[in-house]
Amino acid sequence: MPRGVVGLVVVLLLLALYGSVVVSRGIGLVRTGNGVGIGIGIAVLVLPLLVLGLIAAELRLATRVQRMADQLAAAGELPVDDLPRSPGGRIDRGAADAAFGAYRDAVEAAPESWQAWYRLAFAYDASGDRKRARAALRKAAALY
Repeated sequence: MPRGVVGLVVVLLLLALYGSVVVSRGIGLVRTGNGVGIGIGIAVLVLPLLVLGLIAAELRLATRVQRMADQLAAAGELPVDDLPRSPGGRIDRGAADAAFGAYRDAVEAAPESWQAWYRLAFAYDASGDRKRARAALRKAAALY
């Protein structure tokens, strides 16, 4: 079993334990009959549901991204990480920025191509723009 999956299972088990404690405290606050206690209790019960929804969305994205990577790998079309690196392993920002234009142009030429968006996401990441990288990955996943 991959290490990432083991880590995920451990985190989910800890989250389940935490969730059970939070739910019992939330129910206890609602049962106080006090208006403030009821309000806080409801908030305590709703927040874990929002967190679980966000975690589920991230897991769906991760599985879709993995399927996209598998498909690109099978076709021999995965982006190649051949950018120069510093002795410490950091990608040379100038080289990443220079290579970025080709990926941006590919998306502009084929805006409905999930493959182009997938590659653009990794170009953004190499350039250090994680926010746009994530947005491009979400766009690729939506088009997939």
